Amino acid sequence: MASLTIENYIKTIYQVCSSQGKPVASTGELATALGVHPSTVTSMLKALSEAGLVYYKPYEGVSLTESGRLLAMRVIRRHRLLELFLVRTLNLSWDEVHDEAEELEHAVSDLLIDRIDAYLGHPECDPHGDPIPKADGSIRSQGGRLLSEWSVERPFTLVRVLDQSPEFLRYCAGLGLQPGVAGCVTRKSEEAGIIVVSIGGEEAVLGTEAARKLLVAAQ
Repeated sequence: MASLTIENYIKTIYQVCSSQGKPVASTGELATALGVHPSTVTSMLKALSEAGLVYYKPYEGVSLTESGRLLAMRVIRRHRLLELFLVRTLNLSWDEVHDEAEELEHAVSDLLIDRIDAYLGHPECDPHGDPIPKADGSIRSQGGRLLSEWSVERPFTLVRVLDQSPEFLRYCAGLGLQPGVAGCVTRKSEEAGIIVVSIGGEEAVLGTEAARKLLVAAQ
């Protein structure tokens, strides 16, 4: 079983690459995401390369091998299923579960995770709308567009919250903006930097920056 440090690095490489839509992550990006010095990242990447988990070229960046990608999927699968389990069974709020799942994801077995998956009915997404990888390492591609780009008067369903900081999640919850909710953009003002949406008959005003952190799809 991979160590906690290895799992965190592999997961972070995947997340940095996927969030920016590129195959390679830089040492600086990983150092920022992990909160460590770039020299520490460089040493670890060399070790991960020797273990066959990443392709690493100094000054060019790092990408995951197939073995590395499968490990990343295992860790992310654990994390997202644990988040959903904590929300549904222990009634933790969606802004509380990340840190708890971060601790538990390295301690639970794949057998327990598979049982949790079955208990929850093989869900496709976690509480924030992030797709949950399957046991075989596959992951459902997710469509949608940023709310900031959505047309006025076109109905939408909120499918994913991209910023999962507790503060932003509480902000969204206060506006009724959670995955699965239906709504419609009623007004947009680029000059004022605001978007007005209607959710359940109530209007909410968001800044354009906040709207860029929400992924929506047609109803």
